[in-house]
Amino acid sequence: SVMDIFIKCAAGVLVAVVLILTLSKQGKDISLLLTIAVCCMVLCAAVTCLQPVMDFLQRLQSIGQLDSEICTILLKAVGIGLVSEIAGLICADSGNASLGKALQVLSTATILWISIPLLNELIELVDNILGAL
Repeated sequence: SVMDIFIKCAAGVLVAVVLILTLSKQGKDISLLLTIAVCCMVLCAAVTCLQPVMDFLQRLQSIGQLDSEICTILLKAVGIGLVSEIAGLICADSGNASLGKALQVLSTATILWISIPLLNELIELVDNILGAL
């Protein structure tokens, strides 16, 4: 279940924190690599927890007769947001917070760029509704 995955990941993260604190005294490189590896594993676990969201989007798509491109855009936006958040935190953890912020700005711009078709659909919908009045 999702709670089992969460508890296992939380326990793994806590163990990793203890290891990272211990290893950081010997060398920052090894602790940073461990941080990146644990973040990747947690991200993979988060993706498996998103399966019900995927099912919901497919259900919403079939009920609302939505174009599959709309759901794809939403999933890409969520993926970009998650990856940039984790990468930004890793950058901040390694002492490069400004690179993390720059990555978050890039991710925002990318999400806006890939959302243009969705925004165009929204404009057409509003135009059709106003035209019907």
